[in-house]
Amino acid sequence: MDDQQLLRYSRHILLPEIGIEGQQCLLDARVLIIGLGGLGSPAALYLAASGVGQLTLCDHDTVDFSNLQRQIIHRTSTVGQPKVASAQAALREINPEVECVVVPVRVGGAQLLDLVAQADVVLDCSDNFDTRYAVNRACLAQRKPLVSGAAIQFDGQVSVFDFRRPDASGQTSAPCYNCLFPEDSVAAELRCATTGVFAPLVGIIGTLQAAEALKLLIGMERGLSGKLLTVNALDMHIMRSNLSKDPACRACGGSLVETTSRIGQELT
Repeated sequence: MDDQQLLRYSRHILLPEIGIEGQQCLLDARVLIIGLGGLGSPAALYLAASGVGQLTLCDHDTVDFSNLQRQIIHRTSTVGQPKVASAQAALREINPEVECVVVPVRVGGAQLLDLVAQADVVLDCSDNFDTRYAVNRACLAQRKPLVSGAAIQFDGQVSVFDFRRPDASGQTSAPCYNCLFPEDSVAAELRCATTGVFAPLVGIIGTLQAAEALKLLIGMERGLSGKLLTVNALDMHIMRSNLSKDPACRACGGSLVETTSRIGQELT
């Protein structure tokens, strides 16, 4: 780090849990963010401000006037622009040292697998189950930690699924997103466009995702790995629960070879 970086990140460096070595880990890190909406906005802003070396921004959408109530990375002047371009411009203003790679398409299949493979941590800031299941499978296949967030109306949640530590049989020892919300279950999917969302709630959840990602990159053991944090912003009730791995889970219950094979079949 040069003198300017030592000054920029001095408040991190003063923390004994981070220090110069931890900050250097952030500078060398690569994070993949899926979705630049309500959750991805604060997550990306804090990761850039914290000095994460490379942020890969994935979103196929453009900025809409109705987004501005909660998607704080975007501006009135960027309405109509691709969200990744709008976000990239905002992040450059905050920290020009951070490399932003923009992917202005809905990622999936082989492209998603490749992007996950290149990342140290993946943030799922999407707003639909199909994307969440696809990102979960890709992170399982590539053994990359996943920080998952969701928010609707006044309720939000954050979980960390760290797939880097396999058990003796070669399977991941951690539960996955599919263990929490099985893909074949019947679940109502609520969207902000039709049900609404409290603006500060997505800031709370997205910021928590950024915090968990930073701790994973630095190597801190304390956090939400294998846990579910739920937040109700109406009465400010916050609860943390332990998650259990489902031995019958269709995503992580099989071996790594089986999981990768399933993804490969889906690509064909």
